[in-house]
Formats: sequence, structure tokens, C-alpha cells
Amino acid sequence: MAEKKFMTCDGNYAAAHVAYMFSEVAAIYPITPSSTMAEYIDEWSAGGRKNIFGEPVKVVEMQSEAGAAGAVHGSLQAGALTSTFTASQGLLLMIPNMYKISGELLPGVFHVSARALAAQALSIFGDHSDVMSTRQTGFAMLATGSVQEIMDLAPIAHLTAIKTRVPFLHFFDGFRTSHEVQKVEEPNQEIMASLIDKKALKAYRDNALNPEHPVTRGTAQNPDIYFQTRELQNKYYDVLPDIVADYMKQISKITGRNYAPFTYYGAKDATQVVIAMGSVTETIQTVVDRLIKEGKKVGMVNVHLYRPFSVKYLGEVLPETVERICVLDRTKEQGANGDPLYLDVVEAFANCKDIPANNKPLIVGGRYGLSSKDTTPAHILSVFQNLETKEPKNQFTISIVDDVTHRSLPLLPDIMVLPEGTFEAKFYGLGADGTVGANKNSIKIIGDNTQKYSQAYFEYDSKKSGGFTCSHLRFGNHPIKAPYLVGTPDFVAVHVPSYLTKYDCLRGLKKGGTFLYNSPCCAEETKKQLPDYVKKQLAVNNIKMYIIDATAIAEEIGLGGRTNTILQSAFFKISEVIPYNLAVEQMKKFIVKSYGRKGENIIKMNYAAVDRGGDVVKVDIPAEWANIEVKKEKDTRNIPDFIKNVMEPMTAQKGNDLPVSAFLGWEDGTFPAGTTAYEKRGIAVNVPEWIPENCIQCNQCSMVCPHAAIRPVVMNAEEKKNAPAGMKTLEMKTPKEMMGMHFRMQVSVLDCTGCGNCADVCPSKVKALEMKHLATQMSETNHWEYAQEKVSYKDYLVDKTANVKNSQFAQPLFEFSGACAGCGETPYIKCITQLFGEQMMVSNATGCSSIYGGSAPATPYCKNKRSGNGPAWANSLFEDNAEYGFGMAVATRQMRDRIERIMNEAITTCNCCSDELKDLFKQWIENRENTLESKKISDKIIPLAEKCDCSYCKDIVDLKHYLVKKSQWIFGGDGWAYDIGFGGLDHVLASGENVNVLVLDTEVYSNTGGQSSKSTPAGAVAKFATSGKKIRKKDLGMIAKSYGYVYVAQVAMGASQAQYFKAIKEAEAYNGPSLIIAYSPCINHGIKAGMGRTQEQEKLAVESGYWHLWRFNPELEEKGENGFILDSKEPDWNKFEDFIMSEVRYNSLVKTFPEEAKILFKATKENAQWRYNGYKKLAEGK
Repeated sequence: MAEKKFMTCDGNYAAAHVAYMFSEVAAIYPITPSSTMAEYIDEWSAGGRKNIFGEPVKVVEMQSEAGAAGAVHGSLQAGALTSTFTASQGLLLMIPNMYKISGELLPGVFHVSARALAAQALSIFGDHSDVMSTRQTGFAMLATGSVQEIMDLAPIAHLTAIKTRVPFLHFFDGFRTSHEVQKVEEPNQEIMASLIDKKALKAYRDNALNPEHPVTRGTAQNPDIYFQTRELQNKYYDVLPDIVADYMKQISKITGRNYAPFTYYGAKDATQVVIAMGSVTETIQTVVDRLIKEGKKVGMVNVHLYRPFSVKYLGEVLPETVERICVLDRTKEQGANGDPLYLDVVEAFANCKDIPANNKPLIVGGRYGLSSKDTTPAHILSVFQNLETKEPKNQFTISIVDDVTHRSLPLLPDIMVLPEGTFEAKFYGLGADGTVGANKNSIKIIGDNTQKYSQAYFEYDSKKSGGFTCSHLRFGNHPIKAPYLVGTPDFVAVHVPSYLTKYDCLRGLKKGGTFLYNSPCCAEETKKQLPDYVKKQLAVNNIKMYIIDATAIAEEIGLGGRTNTILQSAFFKISEVIPYNLAVEQMKKFIVKSYGRKGENIIKMNYAAVDRGGDVVKVDIPAEWANIEVKKEKDTRNIPDFIKNVMEPMTAQKGNDLPVSAFLGWEDGTFPAGTTAYEKRGIAVNVPEWIPENCIQCNQCSMVCPHAAIRPVVMNAEEKKNAPAGMKTLEMKTPKEMMGMHFRMQVSVLDCTGCGNCADVCPSKVKALEMKHLATQMSETNHWEYAQEKVSYKDYLVDKTANVKNSQFAQPLFEFSGACAGCGETPYIKCITQLFGEQMMVSNATGCSSIYGGSAPATPYCKNKRSGNGPAWANSLFEDNAEYGFGMAVATRQMRDRIERIMNEAITTCNCCSDELKDLFKQWIENRENTLESKKISDKIIPLAEKCDCSYCKDIVDLKHYLVKKSQWIFGGDGWAYDIGFGGLDHVLASGENVNVLVLDTEVYSNTGGQSSKSTPAGAVAKFATSGKKIRKKDLGMIAKSYGYVYVAQVAMGASQAQYFKAIKEAEAYNGPSLIIAYSPCINHGIKAGMGRTQEQEKLAVESGYWHLWRFNPELEEKGENGFILDSKEPDWNKFEDFIMSEVRYNSLVKTFPEEAKILFKATKENAQWRYNGYKKLAEGK
């Protein structure tokens, strides 16, 4: 027998590992949380890894999940074993092809990390909503519940598909299993190959479409035969459970782990049994063990083969003694009598003739774990207690408090079911600070260098880099069956100093546990600054506390804000889970693996970080802290109830405690605007300090701020007089309307993310902004509050559309989003809201811009303080965004056309309307497409119409919200615009409808982790393009220009703020479709200079010829002029290579595929030159 091999990996890796063995072709498209499966396949293929057939897998990236399913279908028909990887809405887009693939009996396999579907809101987290939406397609469905089960059972999907001709959908829980890291045994490829039915494989090949034995497939059938041919396929499904069972026996023999279509765990004479599938089964097992020790007769059935649902194999494992069954579903089917698995089990017993009716067990169903809602042993205990009651509740929920429809079971106190000696740890970090990556390495170091079992899971919020993360690690001497968050840690590390006052980080920390704190202060000062409730927890629970100033060490070494390696080293030093010397040796190996592509200097800096991580200081905890009386301060703030009762618990990581009733009135997923103003995250290390004597009052810093955290404040004499002491100002010189007023550049230090772009772009001879440590700038919080609450925005004094400077006197109606520090996208959006926000309607494609634009409870689009108006924002899906925005525009136009019809009828027939009102109606009709004029006229119409008694005016008043022209915008990234949504975008632009489209072009799928799109230039390394993109970038702007009636602009704010400003004004003014493509540097680019120089990177992109600025205005064409304006100067092509080498997405190719790099970089430059020369000819009228 081959020697067993172990690896430490997550569920996605395990599924990809197996899929690679059995696949010849993989058709892929990114979607969270499945993307990494496809990424691994691409990386292995690029590296030359061989599959079972002795060759690398052929990987093709498609434009959408529907496209990937179509490619899978075609590849299977042509005779290649083909797989794909998807989830959620992506899986739903594959449904039409799933019917075809199963109907044509093709042996494809879909690996799905099951995820919630977008309903009242989007969720990227896990449940079974998506896979349950495909149970009717004819795919066999195989469920796995752990990383080890994926390794063991995923091969069965491939093997059985080949043998039976029935395609398989193999699914496991998104995030909970897909992203959980475990030490597991890996399958032997040679042994797996030996299990393939060679005759069936040959028959499949022989049956493939081939002109050497031509046939016709995919015919249209009529009522005479369609029904019969559907029924003909029953025989393939009838034998499938037996074949799966046989393969499972073989796998059981190989692994020593017991598998069957349904497996039973528990007492042989159980009277109460829970049936479930997925990761929750491990939790149920541990509760069953506990209850059996208490003398209870309980058990559990784990469903592996869900489709076809085999009553035979279910009956084989259920104890004859069972009296009551509870079926748990991880999905919700509105309006159904029960959820899917429950209905299957009920049907199985309803039609079971072997059991007399009076002996059939009572069956109830319950729902759990939607959107990865944590399901703990205590929740499962509640399920068993419900079964014991006289009349068990049916169709219940667990882990939430449903105080509206009263379907929830009671929440019980936590119970401990882990094996003795299991070590648990929690690490609180910041998105992109490296904490998660370091902990993944830590668990691998422990798993690969000891006999210990290990587990890691990573908790995130919806922010981009800079968001909340918490790493949950466990390891011990026994298998860890705990697919839920760590609740009672032995060790807690807080990597972000501000978290200690924001979150209850020490909650659940065991008595005698250890606390590591990244403190910017010495031990004594740290002790002074600890909140009283933390002091009490430390003393009462005898906690050992250590501190290290990892932030200062990282800055000293040159790592900026990347404290992860330092704190990882500190963890190993303190915890002693493995010898520290071994940990140091292994950490340095992982540094080479993780950062080898980024250069020797990065490796050296991280080596130094490992060495310095041992510099921890133990803090003595005074015993008298145990006697501290923690006083609850009275909340006297005047803030909305929603903020106090919903948002603040959510941002404090206490959203799980909110009952259903907390959301009454918000049933459809609506959230109030502008909630980000209440977050005050305080995540920046350094923030800008304004130096008034150096300031030239240009407002450029405000223009480029990704988070609207720095703004010009203009005070009149009264406002200046009442300002807090120390709030320095300058006398204003321009614009003339503000001369003599008092100017100040005000920073919201708690909303700033510390990127430094403001200071970087400051054009003063001596910089007027200097980055200083956050702690030194806290006095600015009062200044900000005064500026926002007591000082009015003065944009009404000037024409804010006249120039960039004037625009920044307007209130940004997009503020404090969850975008990355230094984000290249958000400054574009912010400026648009300053000009048009009070009339804006926005449809936003799913992606980065929707996640930072509307992740509950943080809503950055806000109301104008003066008018109360602001952007009305909504997200539908990824693929349909253009159509969604188009629908909004059509509906608005329809309502406004109705107003015009009513006004025309009133003008000609109404005897009640005054001549003044009728004249205003005429003015409105003439100016209805002019935002400012329609607003002025509407303000006059409404009071007169409200006083008029005629039906016409009543109807107009009912429609008054449509009187002012709306500014319809469609926002999205390049993955949407160039790929999945391109067909819809093209159609909307071609329609001629008056909509404005902003494409935030990062040249990768940013939100899913940086995969290649058709916007990615040749030579760029991205996920799905490991060895560099081979094909040149699609020119979306020129495609749109070809219609002749679409306004198009290609912009880069950092290169020319004025050109971008002009473009958005022209786009809004143009009575037709407009498209603005905005170059947006992204954290995925790996900019060497850092995200604090994203505006400079835009400038360099244009100067070097990498990106070009141009506009096409159809109105100029109508005047007989050349509508194409090339705004870029002649590039300095000598700077081109320096530019691309300033980003890891290009320079890493030199290290990994040096020969490819030479060829591709040459092509990258030639493509850029080709584009520029084409633009130049157009500008010259050639």
C-alpha cells in the first residue's frame, strides 16, 4: 500500500487538487468563494503539473459563468473530461446548460462552494440556497462536510460521472469548508487512476462529436416524442446510487474512513435522529457523543448522495428504533411546505410500505446557518431538546431570536465538546495587514511539523483592505470536529490598537489564558490606557498579558503597516506550541514561498520582522484591577435609533445578537443613507496634519481623497468667531465670491485610512500636509464635528461646475466608504456626487464598488445637508447592471412623459389652472431635460399645483418627485463592463437612452481577488493568467465610439483632474448615452511605491503611454467638427518599461517566467503604441 501523505490546506484547495487529477479541460470564471479552486488549477497548469492522463489541464477563462458552462458543455461533447468551479448566482447562470449536459448524458463535474443567493441583500457567505436551486437539473449531487471528506469523496463525483454518464455537482459549504484550513490525508493519484472504469471512459470518447463518425445532437423535438425521451433516461439514475455506494466502499477501504450514500453516527438503539448534510454534521457528531455519555439514545444521519435521493440507502442506516426525526436544511424556500431535504425525508417515509402507519416516526424540520451563520454545539443541543418535547416545533430556526414570527428555538448557553487539550486562539487584524496570511502559514507550520491536528478559519466583514478580520485557530492531539468560530480561546492577539475599545476582544478568553496586544506605548502607559472592563477581565481571569509595538518595528524595518510577520513570530514566542527556533526556521521558509516574487529586499525585511517578533514585553497585571467597578456610561448622544440599535451593534461585531424584530420596517433590504458617518473606525496609523502657512488653497487634496476625509471648510465671520480654539484658518483670496471668508482644510482623522495621497499630490513648494501619527491628531475630531455640524457648505456661492477647485466646496455625497486605503476608484465617484448627487440614481454592478458602496450596515452614499436630497443607490446583480440602470431610466422617463401629457392636457383644457401655472407648465416642458432649470421651475410649480383643485394638478403633485430631471448613472468595474455584463452594456449604449456609465477600470476582477479580465493588458500577471496575459486589452471605448452617438471618455484623474472634470460634465450634459472609462490603480497591482501614490501612478501611466486620455463628443460631430479629442500629450515611451516594472503584476513575471516576460512586455508596449497611434489619427481627422 502506498505511504499516506498529509497536507495542510483548505476545502477549495482539496477540491481543486482532486479535480485537477481527473480533468483534461477546466472552463473557469471567478466568483467568491469558489474562485481559488480555479486559481489553483490555473497555477498548477502553468507550472506543468500532470493530471491522471499525464498532461497539464487546459484552462480557459470565460466571460461569465454562463459562458463557462457553455464551454464545459462543448468540451464534454468533444470528448474531454471537463470541470468547472462556481457558486451562488454563478451557478444559477449555469442552469440552462446543466439541463443540456445531463440531458445529453455527459460526464462533467461542477465543484461548488455553496453560497447564499442575493435576495433582500447580497451575501457572499455560505448556505445551500444555490445548490438547492439546481436539484431539478438532472445532475447527481454529492455533499461533503469537511476538508478531509472533500479529499476522500470528490473523486467519487468524477469516477461515477464517467461510469454512469450522469454529470455530478459536488458541493461543500462556502467559507465554512471552502476556506477552513485543516491537516488532511491526500489521495494517491495512481490509486485514483486505477479506479476509473476504462471501458466507460473509452465509450465516452467514442461517443464524442467527431466528423469521422458524424451524428446530429441537440435536435428540436415535438410533443410526439419529447416526453418519451425524457423518461428513457430513468435507467441511468436508477443504478447510480448503487455505483456510488460501491465506489464509497472502495474509498473506505483505501482511507480507513467509513463512507456510504448516507452514513449513521450514534447509538444503535437511537430514538431521536437528526438528518443533515454539509459541515454541520461534524458539530452534530460532537453533540451526539455528549448526549450518549449522558445516557440519551440519539444519533445522526449524514447525507452524502443527495441526488438521486435513495430511500433504500437511507433506510439501511436508520436505526429501527427511531421514533422522532429532525431534518436540518441550510436554505430557505419561501412559500414551500418545508425546505428541500425535509420534504425528501418526509416523502421517503410517506411512501415506505415496510413501516406500518402507526409506527412511522414523527418528522420535523428546521433551518440553520443561512449566510454562514455560526451553528454551535449549543444550537444543536437545542435541536435535540426540541425533539424531546411533547409537541416538537416544526419548521423552526436555530441560532437567531425570531421575536416576530416566533419560529426560533431557545438559545442555550455554550457547551464544551472539544477533545481535552485542544488549543484555541483568536487573532484580531485589519484586512490586508497580513494577519490572515500569517495565520494560514502558522497553521501549516504546526500541521506540517508536528503530529498535531490543526484547523483554521477566517472571519471577515465586507470592507475591502482595512476591514475587520478575525482568525480562528485550533490544534490538538485529536481530530478537530468544530466547524464553528472559536468562542473560548486560550490565546487572543489584538493586532490593531483601536480594536480594544471597539470590540469585546477578550470575550470568552479562558482563565489563565494569554493576551498579546500590539501597543504603541510602553507597559506602564499601556496599562493606563486600557479600558476598565478590560482591566477587570485581565485580573479576574488571571490573564497573562504581553505587548509589542509591531507598528513601530514594521515602520523601522520598512514594512509600512504590515505587522503580520512580527506578530506571528511573537505568537510562537509566547505560546510555545512548537519550539520557537523551529517556528523561526519555518516562518522564514514560508517568507520565501510567499514573497519570493516580490524581490530579495522584501524577503530580508520579513526575515528581520521574524527576528524582532521575539521582542515581547510581559505586562504585570495588578491584583486590585479585579475590584474595579465598571460603570456603564449614559448615552446622551442625539443619533438616530437605527444607528444606535442596529448599526452600532453590527459594527461592534455583535450583529449575531440582534433579534429579527430589530429589522422591522426594513424587510426589503433597504438601509438608511449615510450611516458611514457614524462609524469612525480610526484605523489609520498616520493621518495628514494641515500646515496652513504652506497651503495655496487649491483643494487638490480634497479632490483625490478616496474616503472624503479631507475637505475645504469656508467660514463666515460668525462661524469663525464660534469655532473651537486652535481651529486655524486662512483668509480667502479666491474665488471672488468668498473673498474675506476664512478657509481651512479639515481632516476627519477617525475616517481617514492613512493612505497619504492627499499629501502626495499637494503642489505647494513646501507641503501643506504632513503625515503624523493618529494619536497626535485626535484634537481634530472636535474641529471636524464643528465643521460638519455648525459650518455650512458654501458651494451655493459659486458655480461648482466651473472648475475643480469650486467643486470641492460642495458636500461629497459619497463618504467614508469601506474601500481600500488609497483606492483608485472612489475619488471618481466622490466627485460625481459633488456635482450631480442631489439628482442621482445609481445602479451599481456587484464588485468592489458595490461592496464598499453598500455593505450593511455601512452606507456611504448620503444626503445633502441643505436639501436633504442625495444619490438613490441600488445593486441588482453582477451581469445585469446596465440593464438594471436602463430600467430605472426608462421608468423615470415614463413617469416624466406622463407629467408632460398631463401638463399639455391642463394647458389646453383646464379652466382651474391659472395662467401663471400654465406658463410654468410650458417652461417645464421646454426645459425638462435641463437639471438646473427643471429644478427652478419645479420649485415654482409645486406650491401653485398644491393649491389648485383640478385633477391635473393633483396628479402632478402625486408625481412631483419626478419633476426634476434625474441624473442616471451606472457604476461598475471592468469585470462587469468588459466581460460578464458587456452584452447588456452594449445594448444599453446602443439604445440611445440618456444614461451615464462609469467603468472603474482596474484591469482585473478586483473584488474576487485580482483575476484576469478582457481589460487586463498583455503581459500582466493576474489570477487565471499566472504566466502572463497573452492577448491584448480590449478597447471598450472604441467599441462604444463606433456607434457614433455615444459620448465616450477615457480618463485618469491623477494625470489630469481637469480632463476628468470636463468629461463628467460633458457626459451629464449630453442627451444620450455616455461612457467614461476611468483608470483605477488597485491593491491587486502591487504598486511598489504603495497605495499612497495611486494618483501619481495614474500620472505615470499616462506619461509613459500605458494609458491614454481622450474624449469623443457626438455633439461636435453634429456641428461638423471632429468629435474625437486626444487629451494625452505625446508619451515618453522610454518610461514605459519603468512604469510596468513599478508594479508586481508585471515585474513578478520576470522572476517566474523570464522568457515569457521578454516576449509579452514587448507586446504590451507595442499594443500601447498601436492604440495611441490609432487615437492620434482619429484626433487628426484621418
